[in-house]
Amino acid sequence: MNILFFHLAWAAYLLATLHYLLFAAAKKRIILTVAHSFTLFGFLLHTASLGLRAYESGHAPWVTLFESLSFFGWCIALFYFWSERQSGQRAIGVFILPLIAVLTSGALLLPRALSELPSSLRSPWLWVHGSLSFLGHAALAIVFCTGLMYLLLERQVKGKHFKSLYYFLPPLHSLDDLGYRCLALGFTLLTIGIITGAIWAEQAWGAYWSWDPKETCSLITWVIYAFLLHARLLVGWRGRRAAIVAIIGFLAVLINFLGVNLLPWSRHGYLSYL
Repeated sequence: MNILFFHLAWAAYLLATLHYLLFAAAKKRIILTVAHSFTLFGFLLHTASLGLRAYESGHAPWVTLFESLSFFGWCIALFYFWSERQSGQRAIGVFILPLIAVLTSGALLLPRALSELPSSLRSPWLWVHGSLSFLGHAALAIVFCTGLMYLLLERQVKGKHFKSLYYFLPPLHSLDDLGYRCLALGFTLLTIGIITGAIWAEQAWGAYWSWDPKETCSLITWVIYAFLLHARLLVGWRGRRAAIVAIIGFLAVLINFLGVNLLPWSRHGYLSYL
């Protein structure tokens, strides 16, 4: 049943993405309303899918790669609604919904069978560490999207070639402010996620830190965002420079999330769970 709800959620996200892109071309508010409705419908179905998945498997719904891609997409959708409320702009979905559609589409290509939880993961820390890490990465995904929006909009403003983006995206200062709020939240969640992961690692493997590829890449990602936050708060970085570093940081997130987890010698490797 959880797979049925996931398929329906995926279809709703695709329809939402299509309508957001149509809105970007036509700039008609009714299309934006339809896009938002599909997004909300998909999110509710996705929530039901994850809840059923957790109930049927008996563990957190982010153990396999299929589950992780699905849950990551759900977390980004959650932060989309939060960002929409913060900015008062539904049109930011033009950039965020395609990312959700890509993640959920990728999940559909993977094995979806329920898996038995490895003994090393049978701990309440799975829920604490996992949820914090995914939510932190999702908030940073929004920072990535706002960075893209900022760079594209700035280019139009400087070149005085105003296309559709200029008329439906928030102004540059609002995008910069939204990116900062998501950065602060995402960095906080990521930091607590790393700390709880270290505590769990000590209980499971006898060491807080073992320089596992996942741990190393997580530290690199943390350093990038710590540098960005420091540059914003103490050096005064805003706008273009902050947007570029945010994009680089999210590339590190993707490497950490997709690349490192597939290494067979990593303790976090998904291959041992499939």
